[in-house]
Amino acid sequence: MDIFRYFQNAVLKISFLICLLSSDSVFSQTSQADENEKKEATTYPKFSVKGLFQGQYVASLNTNVDINGLHHSDGEEVSNTFLVKRGRLQVKAIISDRTDVTMSVNLADFKSDPKNKVLENAYISYKLTDKISLTAGQFRPFFGLENTYPIDIVKSIDFSNQYYEFGNNGWESFQIGASVSVRDSIGRMPVQYGLTVFNGNGRNQNNDKDNGKQYAGRVLFRLSEKNNVNLGLNGGLGQVFHKDVYAAGFDITSNFSLSEKFLLELQLEAKQGTNHNLFFNLQPEERIYNLNRYQTRGFYFLPNLRYDIQYRRLSSIEFSCRYEYLDSSYRVNSNLRQTWLPMLSLEFLKSYNARIQLAMQIDDYKMNVPDTPKYDNKLFILQVQSRF
Repeated sequence: MDIFRYFQNAVLKISFLICLLSSDSVFSQTSQADENEKKEATTYPKFSVKGLFQGQYVASLNTNVDINGLHHSDGEEVSNTFLVKRGRLQVKAIISDRTDVTMSVNLADFKSDPKNKVLENAYISYKLTDKISLTAGQFRPFFGLENTYPIDIVKSIDFSNQYYEFGNNGWESFQIGASVSVRDSIGRMPVQYGLTVFNGNGRNQNNDKDNGKQYAGRVLFRLSEKNNVNLGLNGGLGQVFHKDVYAAGFDITSNFSLSEKFLLELQLEAKQGTNHNLFFNLQPEERIYNLNRYQTRGFYFLPNLRYDIQYRRLSSIEFSCRYEYLDSSYRVNSNLRQTWLPMLSLEFLKSYNARIQLAMQIDDYKMNVPDTPKYDNKLFILQVQSRF
């Protein structure tokens, strides 16, 4: 009997303990669920803010040529000035584990007519899988090397002349449309694909200028991990005012470590395409040839030698010299432009968060055209940059 009572008491105690532990576990799970729900609610959206300031002093070293390279036969030119090149703010909101929204503005664009300016990026991105992403809005399409990185980390004083030329034709710079990008591999070689469809008439437009669209694609092959050798292939097709247009090009980048502190970075890019911007800006009676005769082509080579000095606040010293060959219409009224742009850069802090750049831009045209920007010129540029 005593044994039975002892056993009964033991069973009751164990049952009570199990109930207590179970209830504690339930409360614990409920509490954990509440905590996860609260965490989920407080995690999104996540905001980040970035900024960029670029101020310049620019001086023309040629008589009768102003700071924008425009020739003045009357001698009334502005030959030197201080200016704010860029004052950019960017806000990024991560609204879920797969979706983010990015918006950026360049407030320095208010110094002139802000129409079709100021707003740069305004897009939403959705990660369909770990390898596939979708983007819609205003952004830079998948075409060309310089569309893949921001201006504040460029290895020169500015983007190339061909970047702006192909931007005028709708292939580079900010455009309105949609894109899909894929990260994959061929064997052990990483590969990235990108396809974009867009209006092709630039940023901040009420609507497309016609019913035609431009389609651009880019494939990037990582050929060597050791020296970071990449090959990019770019192509584009489209219609502008019911006429077919195209663009094509390739680019190669690589890094070579010369020693523990010296790094040589190389960029080469070449493009060719229809210059429909030139064609449609001509008066109808001036269009003496078909559109396909108006073509632009060019290339640039940009070596950059970096020395990691790490002396007090000075992080590195860089020297680059970009050579560029560009003919905006090499088949009709050709006027080849060659540009040399040597630059010395002092990097303070890290990641170009503070940077002082000294550059000389030397333009040499095959034929000088008075009272136009197509005139030989030399510009001295001092730029101070800060980014956060």
